[in-house]
Amino acid sequence: MLTTLARQLHVAFPILLVLGGLVLGFVPGVPSVALPPNLVLLLFLPPLLFVESLSLSFRDLLHSIRTIVSLAGGLVVATIGAVAVIIHTLVPGFSWATAFVLGAIVGPTDEVAATAIAERLEVPARLIAVIEDESLLNDAFSLVAYSVAVTAVVSGRFSPPVAGVDVIVAAVGGIAVGLAVGWVVAQVRRRLNDPPVELTFSLLTGYAAYLPANALHWSGVLAVVACGIYLARRGAPHLSAQVRLQSQVMWELVTFLLNGILFILVGLQLHRILNAISTSLPVSQLLLYALVVVLTVVVLRVLWVFATESAWLRPARRGSRLSVNETAVVAWTGMRGAVSLAAALAIPLAAGGGGHFPDRELIIFLTYAVILSTLAVQGLTLPVFIQWLGLAADPREQREEVAARLAALQAGLERLNSASRDGVPEEMIGALRARLENTARQVGIFATGEPTRVQRAEQARYRQIVREVIDAERQAVVSLRDEGIISDDVMRRVARELDLEQVRLESVGVES
Repeated sequence: MLTTLARQLHVAFPILLVLGGLVLGFVPGVPSVALPPNLVLLLFLPPLLFVESLSLSFRDLLHSIRTIVSLAGGLVVATIGAVAVIIHTLVPGFSWATAFVLGAIVGPTDEVAATAIAERLEVPARLIAVIEDESLLNDAFSLVAYSVAVTAVVSGRFSPPVAGVDVIVAAVGGIAVGLAVGWVVAQVRRRLNDPPVELTFSLLTGYAAYLPANALHWSGVLAVVACGIYLARRGAPHLSAQVRLQSQVMWELVTFLLNGILFILVGLQLHRILNAISTSLPVSQLLLYALVVVLTVVVLRVLWVFATESAWLRPARRGSRLSVNETAVVAWTGMRGAVSLAAALAIPLAAGGGGHFPDRELIIFLTYAVILSTLAVQGLTLPVFIQWLGLAADPREQREEVAARLAALQAGLERLNSASRDGVPEEMIGALRARLENTARQVGIFATGEPTRVQRAEQARYRQIVREVIDAERQAVVSLRDEGIISDDVMRRVARELDLEQVRLESVGVES
């Protein structure tokens, strides 16, 4: 319901999910539901990080490597340190180790809301890639730091030099495990030819990388990321078309459900958490702490992004750095989300000696305050901000798509020209040749530059005719089913073919 409402209001769905979870937690009679902390990271993080890593673009990463490394490395370290110093100074009795736990939790950004807004407004694809790649890499780095900080609190021993060595060892070990698991998974999937089994294998791959790395006390998070990146580069070409189509739908659903469940879980616990900490801290004090942490996270990001981009203007290669407007958008896309929620909920209940984990409820409250504030303020203002800056999609992206389509069509026609030598009668391949040539003409309209108004109108009429023709075909098949002439199974098989044909034909005209 909340997601449907978000689409009607043209806002990113995480914004209404976080607000809905908050309201739901205060509804009388709704129970407080809590998962065991040690299960939260295990259940939620592997699939969320794995699907993010599958979409990472190496070309875009290398093209904007300075910006991404600055955001995913330098800014995360600065955020963890700044939040830790401020909260340790501001809150009496808040230990350094516990302060670093909070800093690591609110360090990573969440790209779901930002990319949903950016894609809807058709901002440059390179900017979306920066946001996505930054989010994936700072998730990995922040969660390694989080693991070390939590271990320090639980053990009662915290030494920055030792913690630094632990981070390096955990990172290297996790990456090694992830690459090894990725290679094994690629070899196995190459020999499979069963879509349900392959999809199940894909769903469990994140766990297959996370569990052994975690058992060896290395970074399960980096293992998942390394495994996903390896498979995106080496494993995808060996999948069947059916599996690729079904996998996209499966991961979209899994990501949506996991994000929604996390927000609702926190909402259901927030009432209890507020009751627990309000007995020792007045509401005004809680709001002050929350405001200071939120301002630290938001202001630091804005200052860091503009400062680092300005410092790199002179040595940067032409076209490799962000424009001033793009820099402003990146600075304002610091929303926090599902990963921070999962990390907060995964804080152990007990520390060393069997005592309660210090300030656990306060950390969860401050995390939720950061997520709520950044999503509500930055998420709701980002569309207006982007439109005010006048950012538009990069025409190079459209030209690349046209070039890719034409190259694919040319390769198909060349193979078709040799089909008669393979013993295939010309009359059997005539229809296929006509379809490819027609598609080439449609795509070719966009190859020479901006299409004219007449060409745009022709494309719109073409897509409308495609929909009407296939709708008529589908209705005829449904009528046969209703009359009892064909079975439901036959109807579904034919209808699926029509659906695939509609998707293919409607994508012929490149949107501009």
